Amino acid sequence: MTEITNTNIQHRKLPLRKVILRVIAITIGAILMATGLEIFLVPNHVIDGGITGISIMLAHISGWKLGLFLFILNLPFVYLGYKQLGKTFAFSTIYGIIVLSIFTSFFHPIPPFTEDILLATVFGGMILGIGVGLVIRNGGALDGTEILALVITKKVPFSVGQIIMFINVFILGAAGFVFSWDRAMYSLLAYVIAAKAIDTVVAGLEESKSVWIISDEAEEIGNAVNARLGRGVTYLKGEGAYTGDNKKVIFSIITRLEESKLTTIVEEIDPSAFLAIADISEVRGGRFKKRDIH
Repeated sequence: MTEITNTNIQHRKLPLRKVILRVIAITIGAILMATGLEIFLVPNHVIDGGITGISIMLAHISGWKLGLFLFILNLPFVYLGYKQLGKTFAFSTIYGIIVLSIFTSFFHPIPPFTEDILLATVFGGMILGIGVGLVIRNGGALDGTEILALVITKKVPFSVGQIIMFINVFILGAAGFVFSWDRAMYSLLAYVIAAKAIDTVVAGLEESKSVWIISDEAEEIGNAVNARLGRGVTYLKGEGAYTGDNKKVIFSIITRLEESKLTTIVEEIDPSAFLAIADISEVRGGRFKKRDIH
């Protein structure tokens, strides 16, 4: 039996270069979120979901600084994040929240970029979402709602997304009482735009796809994919559970724009081939870069 040593499983320190890049990305993300809040949404009485939305309403009612509520209300969730997701996540999150709190206070005296409520909602939601997405992509968070949902989902039969949506229905609904019902509807729009922007940043813009092909003409298909798409392929050995026949499985990574051409290649060579295509959020290493085709 192979002995698993602590050296193999313990958390390894990130290289200094990666730490610096992560700190820069989280800083930019937190500043973008502060910009979306204080330069667009908050002056127009539009809120975001989660702890941020609660903080905006409490700051409006009390007259205290938004940054103070963002920091205090998120602290318990940073502790939860430490227990659930580890030290690196907790440090990244607390740093991001500190930067967010400082810059919301710094931007507060600046007049809004626009007083057009629709423009403020669209651009505020977009900028806020890009900022949050950058922080999430680099291992942190700027709102405790997601962390709370991770804890709750272990005790109830609902997904993280469903729990977050349930919480935000109450928070965004409360904006109708604190501000007005039209502002609550604009807040919902800002929340949807921000969520889409977060998904785009976290998942990436290229939308790569993984491809699995099982065919008796595997080598011919593999050569065609390599020559006509400029994509590398990997052959894997497989065995049919029902027939027991040995099969050669093709694995490759393509972009969404290449999906149609790949399907055409497979259908031309072997119309009966098994083809499975799935979305993937990120590709690193290997030889994914496209080779020039002529």
